[in-house]
Amino acid sequence: MPPATSAAHAPPTPGRWGGLFSHLVNIYRLTIKELRSIRADPMMLVLVIYAFSIAVYTVATGASTEANDLTVGVVDEDHSELSRRLLDALNPPLIKRSVLISSNEIDPNMDNGHLVFVLEIPPRFETDLLSGRQTSLQLNIDATAMTQAGNGAIYIENIILREVAKFQTRSEAGPRTPVKFVISAKFNPNLYSSWFSSVMQVINNITMLAVILTGAALIREREQGTVEHLLVMPVVPAEIMLAKIFANALVILIAAGLSLAIVVQWWLKVPIAGSLTLFLAGAALYAFTVAALGILLGTQTTSMGQFGLLAIPVLVIMQLLSGGTTPMESMPVWLQYVMRIISPTPHFVAFAQAVLYRGAGFSIVWPWLLAIAAIGSVYFAFSLQRFRRVIFGS
Repeated sequence: MPPATSAAHAPPTPGRWGGLFSHLVNIYRLTIKELRSIRADPMMLVLVIYAFSIAVYTVATGASTEANDLTVGVVDEDHSELSRRLLDALNPPLIKRSVLISSNEIDPNMDNGHLVFVLEIPPRFETDLLSGRQTSLQLNIDATAMTQAGNGAIYIENIILREVAKFQTRSEAGPRTPVKFVISAKFNPNLYSSWFSSVMQVINNITMLAVILTGAALIREREQGTVEHLLVMPVVPAEIMLAKIFANALVILIAAGLSLAIVVQWWLKVPIAGSLTLFLAGAALYAFTVAALGILLGTQTTSMGQFGLLAIPVLVIMQLLSGGTTPMESMPVWLQYVMRIISPTPHFVAFAQAVLYRGAGFSIVWPWLLAIAAIGSVYFAFSLQRFRRVIFGS
């Protein structure tokens, strides 16, 4: 019979801090395992690299709604000083060049797509204008490219009205009016759509990849049968979930930070007004929230195909109703409240725009971060409950 061990020589029992340290060690080791799994999946790495590099650049430069480098045909039947001034005013940067054509060249040039705009200046235009008689100009538009045609028509109209006003008053100051209307565009003075679309593409990719990577990590283990290995390890469900979330969120945050620094700022020349550190801190909180949603979707399906079919409508709704594509104010009021309650994306879009576009600090954006944290805690709790039930059967 072995001798009794005195209390003074009994092995120490782990206390509260020892148990917490043990949980942290398990999460750390499981996170390393998840990172190695990501590294071993070349297609997933290619997806991440493509989403934060080529996809950002092509969306910012390939889907422009601006009217740049326009070629305008001019039919000058007046041959006056005013018509020459109008011709000279149609110059870069909005207008690439203006070309003189005859009236019988209008239809052939517009039919073959060489000209989108043709301005017709009628005979005696300057004489009628100076004598006070009613006169008009005609602008022919190829509306096949609808957005460019609409924006370009507005630009050309403003140019013509300004030059006619200058000519009438013989002054560069323009006609005297009771009110002088001055437009000041802040944060994007040249109204470049690439400044908006490039940053929003990074934000959308954080949402998409956080859901796909975490959900795919869970589905992959279930399909390969490696999840059974986790069931016999001395780990708890919360540790497994946190490891998957941390590993995938870390990959996404590194890719997003490099994308903003290299693709957006250096390649596209888009200025970032605020702190990248503050943005990445908020993005980490958001990635945690959306990754928990990915785990939740992964527990609802048993194969990668099912997961994709379930994730696509969820992602489409989250992104279209986030305020990143259209302003939240343009949605019905009840839908605004619903999206702000059930989805973290509207709060993250508002946070990201405030930091990256307007240079807002923590004192301004903390309510959005608090809302993301509150929604994320609900997502994580519900996902953990489903994870325990589906994977551990408890």
